Amino acid sequence: MKLVVDASIAMKWLVPESLHEEAMALLEVGSAFLAPDLIVAEVGNALWKKVQRGEITAATAERAVLAVCSGFPVLHRSTAFAPRALQIALQLRHPIYDCLYLACAEVAEATLVTEDRRFHAAAVHSGLGIEVKRLSEISGSGFLQ
Repeated sequence: MKLVVDASIAMKWLVPESLHEEAMALLEVGSAFLAPDLIVAEVGNALWKKVQRGEITAATAERAVLAVCSGFPVLHRSTAFAPRALQIALQLRHPIYDCLYLACAEVAEATLVTEDRRFHAAAVHSGLGIEVKRLSEISGSGFLQ
């Protein structure tokens, strides 16, 4: 099973927050995890914010960003998906950075997993034919078996 994960899922792997255990269960499935290289910048920015708010230390953030850089067998170049992502963004009226994950999933014929509710709703109702799931939908549903 191929899964494209976005930064909302990767963050749950890296720092304890809601649905952390469910996200960790994804890692045990042995799926091929895919993402556009944008995920490094998005996770890095979220980690930076957590450091600024005093939620994690700078050392924790540094280890986490290194884990994202090395945690994917392949990070796909965002430039490969940019034209399609722009088409999707215009259709959905949704930011292109999220649509890069959708375009990646479309090209890879993979399921996109996100916990971004607004993004999930836009993708599910898009008519694009790309399977999009929220982590909370798939944990305990048999999807991970």
